[in-house]
Amino acid sequence: MTARIVGNDYRTLTPPELGAWTPSLRVSVVVPAYGDQRKLDLTLAGLAGQSYPADLTEVIVVDNGSEPPLRLPGIRPPHTRLVVCPVPGRAHARNAGLAEAGGDVVHWLDSDVVLDRRSVEAHMRWHHAAPYLVVTGYLRFTPAEPPTPEVVAATDDLAGLFEPAEPHAWLVDLIERTDGLTDNPGRAFSLHVGGATSVNAALLAQAGPMDTDLILGQDTEMGYRLAQAGAVFVPEPLSRAFHLGPTMRMRGKAPIDRVSHAFVADRIPSYRWLRSHPARQWKVPYVEVVVETAGPSEEADGSRPGYDEIRATVDAVLAGTVPDVAVTIPGPWDDLGTEDRAPLTNPDLDLVLVRGHYAHEPRVRLEPLTRNAAPYRLRLPAGWVPGEDSLARLLDLAVEGGYGLVSVLLSEGPGRRVTTARLERAAAFARAAIVLREGEDLDDAVEETFGTLWVEGQAYGFTPEPQPITGRRGAYRARTEAQAEVVRLTKEVERLRGQVGKWREEAGRWRKSTVELRREVGTLRKELAAARKVVQDGLISSVKRAIIRRR
Repeated sequence: MTARIVGNDYRTLTPPELGAWTPSLRVSVVVPAYGDQRKLDLTLAGLAGQSYPADLTEVIVVDNGSEPPLRLPGIRPPHTRLVVCPVPGRAHARNAGLAEAGGDVVHWLDSDVVLDRRSVEAHMRWHHAAPYLVVTGYLRFTPAEPPTPEVVAATDDLAGLFEPAEPHAWLVDLIERTDGLTDNPGRAFSLHVGGATSVNAALLAQAGPMDTDLILGQDTEMGYRLAQAGAVFVPEPLSRAFHLGPTMRMRGKAPIDRVSHAFVADRIPSYRWLRSHPARQWKVPYVEVVVETAGPSEEADGSRPGYDEIRATVDAVLAGTVPDVAVTIPGPWDDLGTEDRAPLTNPDLDLVLVRGHYAHEPRVRLEPLTRNAAPYRLRLPAGWVPGEDSLARLLDLAVEGGYGLVSVLLSEGPGRRVTTARLERAAAFARAAIVLREGEDLDDAVEETFGTLWVEGQAYGFTPEPQPITGRRGAYRARTEAQAEVVRLTKEVERLRGQVGKWREEAGRWRKSTVELRREVGTLRKELAAARKVVQDGLISSVKRAIIRRR
């Protein structure tokens, strides 16, 4: 029974102890080489003393057009052969070696890397535990003067020969900050480096050969395709390898990144930061939407959805806030007939209309993408219309939860007939197909390895009726209207501020008038008090005079 690994948590496997097990799988070590016979001799000397059985090991050296031609030295593994690939480029050389490989596992090895004695065994014990692993050893970079092949072949522990040696800092950092690649499985494929990585051969056949159109970044792009094929990536510290001198990347990271990023952005949708443009299209889209026109989306009478239903769904997807999308409309396109004399009576008229309407829309295709090319695939019945943000919200849900499948309940009809949309993670379904047991449903295998989730379609903006298409144009109009409203409100605020200023001036004048009035009242009160005093004094004097007269 094939072991099941959840996400990229390979720690559930228990590989055997080094030297305490009996291997059975064959390994093909592919060594692309260009020039520098001296380093190649050391690489082969390191392979000659491996603890993994020699009768289960073959070594394929690929001379990538060296001048003078490379040769096989005397110190080498017994099953070593040399092939020539005149087409320049490491990807071409690796593919030439891959075509010659007959092992259950393919072990990439650069011609300037010397493996420690137990390195291949450390790799292979993992491959015996599960058939869908990618294992990478720990590279160390040494500026030390290289020893002779004889010394390498006679030394049990090579560390003393190549000190001082620096670790592969980028690789170690990636492993440490992701808890050994277990807490960020979406980035685990970055571990695939060609210097010292082994891959299950059947998994590699599913992913396909190296991309020869790339100038740089072939290892990472291959890692992405291996992940899409269901791979689990394992860092193996017991596999030690010594790189003779610095890598090209170490000599100039910035220019290397500049070149590789220009190409891998088109092919690795998971590197979202390289796709900063808000609207452009890419070779491999982030999500493929398959508009289903048969099967579960058929009407009760067996008829297919028509042109109007298909168009409503496709147009809504294209108008959404996820531009990094491709739409596939499957159908009997090869058998589609035409009727030039009476087109309106053509029984295939609706399909003819669909094909004609989207013939020049680059995001719509009638044939599906290459298997597992896009990280996500949404299967959506024709006639069901996603909202502007429906796809974006579903993707966020799937990514944040790490789900392999998010099922969207659209409707439930008579006889419990359920209509659903399905957002599938390609890597999860590829893994499930590898570990599937006889008679088991594929979705159940996805549930065990990545997890699944059900959501309500209405809550995520799916409707059975066409809605006004807004999309990015609608967002632009809304933004324009909002900007106009801001201008209007700003002017209104300025007007009100002016009015408030006038009111404040008027209030100031009133306050000034009030102060002056209060002063006048105070003066009048003083004058009235003085008058009262005069009157009182006069009355008192008059009374006094009257009394005196009476006396």
